[in-house]
Amino acid sequence: MKSKGRYGQFVRWIFSTIDLLIANLAYFATMMWHDSGSAGMDEMYSRPVWLILNVAMVVCIYFYSEVHERRVFYADKLVGHALKLVLTHAGIFVTLTSFVVSFDAPWHIMLRYYILFFLALSMWWVISRKFVKLYRNRGFNFKRVIVIGGGTVGVRLIDEMLGDQGYGYHIVGFFDNNPRARSASAAYQGTLDDVEQFVKTHQVDEMFCAVPDIEDNQNVSRMIRIADNNAVDFYYVPQFGRTVTRQFELQSVGDVPILAVHPYPLKNPINLVIKRAFDLLVSSVALILSPLVIIPVAIGIKLSSPGPIFFVQKRTGYRGQAFNCYKFRTMRLNDDSDTRQATKGDPRVTRLGNLLRRTSIDELPQFYNVWRGDMSIVGPRPHMVAQTEMYSELIDKYMLRHTIKPGITGWAQVRGYRGQTEELWQMEKRVEYDVWYAENWSFFLDLKIIFLTVWNAIKGEENAY
Repeated sequence: MKSKGRYGQFVRWIFSTIDLLIANLAYFATMMWHDSGSAGMDEMYSRPVWLILNVAMVVCIYFYSEVHERRVFYADKLVGHALKLVLTHAGIFVTLTSFVVSFDAPWHIMLRYYILFFLALSMWWVISRKFVKLYRNRGFNFKRVIVIGGGTVGVRLIDEMLGDQGYGYHIVGFFDNNPRARSASAAYQGTLDDVEQFVKTHQVDEMFCAVPDIEDNQNVSRMIRIADNNAVDFYYVPQFGRTVTRQFELQSVGDVPILAVHPYPLKNPINLVIKRAFDLLVSSVALILSPLVIIPVAIGIKLSSPGPIFFVQKRTGYRGQAFNCYKFRTMRLNDDSDTRQATKGDPRVTRLGNLLRRTSIDELPQFYNVWRGDMSIVGPRPHMVAQTEMYSELIDKYMLRHTIKPGITGWAQVRGYRGQTEELWQMEKRVEYDVWYAENWSFFLDLKIIFLTVWNAIKGEENAY
């Protein structure tokens, strides 16, 4: 049998070794931070405690090694996994030291260690992921894959693989019985009858089968046999991806595999408490400091045009309920403010209003909405009631964006879908990103969106008008 030439397995071991090194470096840095004569430091310098720390880390590496194996992993997910690893390590470490040795280090010292450990590990995982993606972009550490099936799901899979070279997928073959599928990829190599010969004569690491097993169970079984006989990793691509985009989790009832729909993360009470606590903290600080902005902006608005300082508009919120959304008034008084979007060069916008919109300062009063509970810091942007009535009839899954609270900023906005929606596809993409956010929420994703929002405001956004 021909050699597959796989060296990617060493990446996991090298990176896991560095994980272990980081745990030790953070530990020694914590000890150097404190005087060796301090209370509890003698125990930290003892060899049994150091050994237990490493045993706990080896156990954690075993359970969290997928971080270095999976080719698609986003930064916020990496940080979340780093936090889980650190908390797991703390639990194992405290348990073992309580039963095996007499360990009485002050809690604030151990807290500093785990904070330092978490920060260092998160930074390492994010940087290493960027390094690996750069390495793969240069043509290294890739997987040679073939895709079987040129239907909707197969084409989507090919597009995703080719969309980011950092995933490290090289499509060396594409097979489908329909001749029209030839146009889906330049790697088209023939029909399903040609797969076995191709795998025997070419170096293939992974096979992705997107052939519907309901319609063609025999061919799916044949592809599995070909993969097994040629030491190729086999992956079956479920066909419900043609109409369903939500995440699923593989479970089983006895020996029968089943797919469970992942519930929205914010249906978890703990996640809700975390998000609401963060909203209250940030909005409270913002409201305390708000007079520094409100007073000069209010004076400017009054001098720029007659009318109120604040603009209050009914917008669609959580579960489709309307609420009063607050903004600094940026337009002259007009009769169609509740039905007509702002456009580039809109004559209704005042000179000061143009500045407020470009810098997003006009949105600052919405921290009051956040504090009240109508909105969140991060979430789908709330639309005018008239927009909701129109787009809910035109766009599938539109109302799913209201399964969570609307936000001051959101995933769609930092991905470039902000401002006026001149064509239907623009709103469809915005809804797609909003629904994705609802299905993939994490606290670190919120932090990422906030950072990108601030960064975009500093460098300026083309659609901010």
